[in-house]
Amino acid sequence: MDDYPLLNIFLTMMWFFLWVVWLMLVFRVIVDLFRDDTVNGWAKAGWSILVIVLPLVGVLLYLIVRGKGMGRREAAAAIEREARYYEAAGRRTATGQADELARLADLKNHGDLTPEEYERAKTKVLAA
Repeated sequence: MDDYPLLNIFLTMMWFFLWVVWLMLVFRVIVDLFRDDTVNGWAKAGWSILVIVLPLVGVLLYLIVRGKGMGRREAAAAIEREARYYEAAGRRTATGQADELARLADLKNHGDLTPEEYERAKTKVLAA
């Protein structure tokens, strides 16, 4: 332990976590690129080659050029997933609000929901 001081341990950990963050960013850029339907195949191939061959330049350039749209696409996808979830959940229940309220009351009685969470969920069910 004397030949590897505490500062070196800290620096090693810092570089490791920065490397993990970098890999997550590269993965996020590649996923965003292939999920975007507005980009044609040649553009996807070009961006992919740039990100793979020159990762630092490619990722930074992608974030500069397409970063704002990246956030918009992610927000739109989240809204779409939420709408599909509520649509599927609404179709699954036979009697609708009564079943949902009974399920919420059961969760509250078992201690899975706090009274505040129960009231918020009940308000959402009754508003729908």
